[in-house]
Formats: sequence, C-alpha cells, structure tokens
Amino acid sequence: MSSNLRLGVNIDHVATVRNARGSAYPDPVRAAKLAEEAGADGITAHLREDRRHIGDADIERLAAELTVPLNFEMAATDEMQAIALRHKPHAVCIVPEKREERTTEGGLEVAREENRLAHFIAPLRDAGCRVSIFIAADRAQIEAANRIGAAVVELHTGAYCDFHSEGEFKERDDELQRLREMASFAHSLGLEVHAGHGLTYDTVKPVAAFPEVMELNIGHFLIGEAIFRGLKDSISEMKRLMQEARA
Repeated sequence: MSSNLRLGVNIDHVATVRNARGSAYPDPVRAAKLAEEAGADGITAHLREDRRHIGDADIERLAAELTVPLNFEMAATDEMQAIALRHKPHAVCIVPEKREERTTEGGLEVAREENRLAHFIAPLRDAGCRVSIFIAADRAQIEAANRIGAAVVELHTGAYCDFHSEGEFKERDDELQRLREMASFAHSLGLEVHAGHGLTYDTVKPVAAFPEVMELNIGHFLIGEAIFRGLKDSISEMKRLMQEARA
C-alpha cells in the first residue's frame, strides 16, 4: 500500500450548467485543464445514455487534450463499449445507470450479472483500459468483481455521506466501518481500491485515511464549491485534506 492517495476530479456538472442554457460555456474541458493545474491526478467524465451533461464531443476532446489519465464512466451497453474502444481511455469505470435518476443511486449489481459483465469487460481489458467496477461495500459484489477480472473496485460512499448530512451518526459510523472492512477485503484479493460519491470537505478524511484506498473520485461538491472559491482553490483544499488524513 502506498501513502500516496490520488484525486480524480469529475467534471460532469460543468457540462450540466452549460447544457442548462444550450450554450458552449462553461466548457468542461477547460475545467479539466484547470483541475490538472490544481493538482488533480485524473479526470472523470460520465457519458450517460441520455447525454444529460457530458457529450460525445467532450469525451473526444478530453481524450485528445488531457495530460493526466481520463477515467471514462459508462454503463455496460454496446454503445458505450464501442465509444470506449474507439478512444481507449486510461480507465473505464462501469456504473449502473437509470434514465430517471438524478445521480448514480447505488453500486452495480455484479453478482447477478457476472457472466455478462465478464464478457463485456474483456475487450476493454484487451484494449489496455484499466477496468473499474463501481459497487456497494458488499462482500459478494467484491468477490464477483474479482472473478470477472476487474482490476479495480470503486466503493460507493453515498450512503455514508447521506447519513452524515442527515445527522444519523450511528448509521454513518456503521457504514464507515463497512467501507473500511470491505476496502481491506478487496485489497486482500489483489484488487486496487478506489472510493467516491458524495464526498465533501466534512466527510473525506475518514475515507482518505483507509490505507487500502488508492484513489478518490469527487465531482459535484467540488464544482459547487468552485462557485464560491474558484475551482483551483476548491481542488487544492480537497487535496490538502486528503493528504492530511493519509499522513
């Protein structure tokens, strides 16, 4: 386990603001480059089936212009697989997706779709993409992700963050303990462990302190915070808190 903890910045919601007016700005690729300058170790972008924020042209530009790794979040569909194989990003993260959801509501159900997902990710692995599976902190899902040949699991921290914001501190601490145990379990299987969803300045440090976690992916909070303090400063502060927790 390394003491270094990477930060992937998700720039989806810069595109959400752009699309609200149907204009060309704010530009998510410009945000990605600012994030690079602020110390982001990678950029995450989720190309949804309905293209509600990130669009195909954004992915094309990100793949061409970034100097840090691109983490391409995608549903397990033939369309998204073809796009990933065309661009061959550094990483692909397979996530569940429903048109009616505001944001990704939970982890991918790997155990029930093990055979399909194994066949789905094989071409991505062969193309040189690091394949990550976004899952709940659940032993059966971690075991299934390992069996299908994923290199990485990203643990869904949304429930932990929701309990914190709602003041349900016992439930928050129980969920944090579950995340801690499952990070250790995934690491013991040889999986690289990432975490993300809903993390803020108030919730990031306990997760960042897990020695098995190698990367955090954070987006919505940082884009919102950037309204008040600027994107570079928002990211720099998150990196500071992560490094402080890890130290």
